[in-house]
Amino acid sequence: MTTDLKASDLKASVFVYPWDVIGDPDAPQRLADLGIGQVTLASAYHSTRALTPRHPRHRIVTARHAAVLYPPSERRWAGRALRPYTQDWVPSLDAYGSAAEALADAGLSVHSWVVLAHNSRLGDDFPHTSVVNAYGDRYPWAPCIAQPEFRAYATALAAEAAVRPGAAGTELESCGWYGFAHLHAHDKVGGVPLGAAAQYLMSLCFCPTCAEGYAGLGADPDDLRAAVRAALAPVWAGEWTAGPDEWADIEKLLGADLAGATLSWRGEVARTFQRDAIRAVRDEAPDGFQVLLHADPALHHTGANAGVDPAHILAHADGLVLPGTAGLAACTPHRRPGTVLAANLPVVAGMGGSPATLAADAAVAAALGATELRLYHAGLASDADLAAVRFALR
Repeated sequence: MTTDLKASDLKASVFVYPWDVIGDPDAPQRLADLGIGQVTLASAYHSTRALTPRHPRHRIVTARHAAVLYPPSERRWAGRALRPYTQDWVPSLDAYGSAAEALADAGLSVHSWVVLAHNSRLGDDFPHTSVVNAYGDRYPWAPCIAQPEFRAYATALAAEAAVRPGAAGTELESCGWYGFAHLHAHDKVGGVPLGAAAQYLMSLCFCPTCAEGYAGLGADPDDLRAAVRAALAPVWAGEWTAGPDEWADIEKLLGADLAGATLSWRGEVARTFQRDAIRAVRDEAPDGFQVLLHADPALHHTGANAGVDPAHILAHADGLVLPGTAGLAACTPHRRPGTVLAANLPVVAGMGGSPATLAADAAVAAALGATELRLYHAGLASDADLAAVRFALR
C-alpha cells in the first residue's frame, strides 16, 4: 500500500501518567518538542508498575490499586458503597490537576484518560460486582457491566474523572465488557493457548444479573453454563484448532443459537452501558468537549479496547481510539462529520512497539481512514524511542 500521507499529516497525542510530569520540570516541554499538540493524561487508572526512565526523583512508580488521580467529590460519592479509591504514590493532592496545568503551560491540549471496568481492588472489596465464568471462578479485575450497582458507579466515575478542570476532552478505556484476557499480577495462564473463541467463552459472565439476562432471551443459564464447559473441553485437551473466523469458531464450539443468545445479551448491555457513560460525561461537560472510546469494532471482543457496535457507538461518541490499524475499515462507513478515528500505535520498543516504523505505520493508518494518532506511551518510552517519534512527526 502506498500513500503520500505522512505521520505529520495526522494530529497526534501521546499517553502520559501524572507521575511522568510531577517532579520533572522538563517533562512538559520534552513532550511538546515531540511535535504533538495534545496529551492524553490518566485521571482514573488501574493498578500498575511503571518505569519512569527520565524522572529526576524516581525510576519506578507502583500504583498498588486502581485509583483516581484527583480528589473525588465527597458530595458526589456520599452514601455510596461503591466509590473511587484515592492514591498515595504521587506526592500531590491533585496529581492530575497539577500535571495538566504544567502540560497546558507548555502549549499542550490536555484530554483525560479514564479507565472504567477494570478494577481489581473493587472486585476484592465487593466480590459480588465481578464477572463469574462458567466454572464459577470470579474475575476480581473485571466488574460485570450488567449489574445496576456497578453501572451507577461507573457512569458517575466517567463524568467526574473525564470532566476535569482544563480538559478539552476525554478517552474512556474499558468502557464495555472486560473478561479473561488480562495480565493480572504475575500471570501464569499460558499453559493452554486460548484463541479468540476460547477467550470469549471464558469471558462470559454468569453472575445473577447475567443469568437472568440469558433466561430472558430463552437460554436457560444452567444449560448455557454446562454448554460452555462442554465447548471448552477440547480446548483444555489440546484438540481444538482455531480457524480464520473468530465468530464462526465460537458458533462451532457453542452452537449458533446459544452463541447468538450470549452476544445478544452482552451486546445490548454494552451498548446501553456505553451510551449511559457518554451521556453522563456530556451532562457535565462544556460545549465542544470531545468524548472518545478505546474500542474494538468486533462486538464479541473484551478488554481495555472493549467490543463495540460501530454503527451504534459512533452515533453517540465523537470517535474511537482503535488498537493499531485493526478495525479502521469496519468503522469508516459509520463516521459522521468530525468523527475521530484514532489509530493507537505502540512506540515503546521494549514493550513490542515499533517507533522506527512510525512514519510508515501512520501512513497505512491514514490510508485506512484514521484521522488521528495515539502513541503509547511517552512516559514509558526510552530516549531512543522518543527520538524516533520526534523524527517521524517532524
